[in-house]
Amino acid sequence: MWQARYALAFALPFRTLKALFKTLFGKPPPVPAPSQADWREVLSRPLFDGLDDAERADLRTLAERLLMGKTLTPAGGAEPRGGDVAAVAAFAALPILGLGASWYEGWNEVILYPAGFIHEGEETDEAGVVHKVRHVRAGEAWQGGPLVLSLDDVEASGWREGYNVVIHEFAHKLDMNNGAVDGLPALHGELTALEWSSAFKPAYKDFCRHVDADEDTEIDPYASESPAEFFAVLSEYFFEAPDVLIAHYPAVYEQMRRFYRQNPMERLG
Repeated sequence: MWQARYALAFALPFRTLKALFKTLFGKPPPVPAPSQADWREVLSRPLFDGLDDAERADLRTLAERLLMGKTLTPAGGAEPRGGDVAAVAAFAALPILGLGASWYEGWNEVILYPAGFIHEGEETDEAGVVHKVRHVRAGEAWQGGPLVLSLDDVEASGWREGYNVVIHEFAHKLDMNNGAVDGLPALHGELTALEWSSAFKPAYKDFCRHVDADEDTEIDPYASESPAEFFAVLSEYFFEAPDVLIAHYPAVYEQMRRFYRQNPMERLG
């Protein structure tokens, strides 16, 4: 049985509120600025293979702009290094390389835990029964609020293994831009909601059928949790393992290619 790695939320839990109070009153030390060596190390990860010099320069500019516009707050004893800060910024910048920094506007803070953190809340099952839950999370995205990341999971990202907690949570932020968190982000003029839904809805239904049948899936089964999680998980695969996404859901890949204005399969070969 798989456990949820992420959380998509609409109200702040107690532990996140504690982190925010520490931000306001405890005044945690500022995170270190990445060095040139930090940027070189992060940009050498396989995720960024195939980017030309101009694209790398644009990515670095976007990443530095994100660091100027967002507050990175350590919590739970986290002591982020310059390389951690560079990784968060560079991974976050990649999805908007063809979109621009304005797509991440409307919120201000990224909270950094050293490792997986405890999420406590309530979930309603299919019968309508409410259960109290306690899960270890790798990341969370709060509508109108902060984004939360585990530094251990940031370090595990970027290796072209289909996993990237930063891309996942920032994809949720893109999904939130039009209010509804439903796997249909605010689309630019090159796409229509009908085209998007025509690709995503049958793919999501097919994927859920495989997961419900307890079949092994090459794509993380957490994508079956909701259409919002399907979009976020498949955004990870789009950038980290495009061959897997194309093999299973080529129409979804094509919609993402047009949405993100990037073609990782062509770039990564």
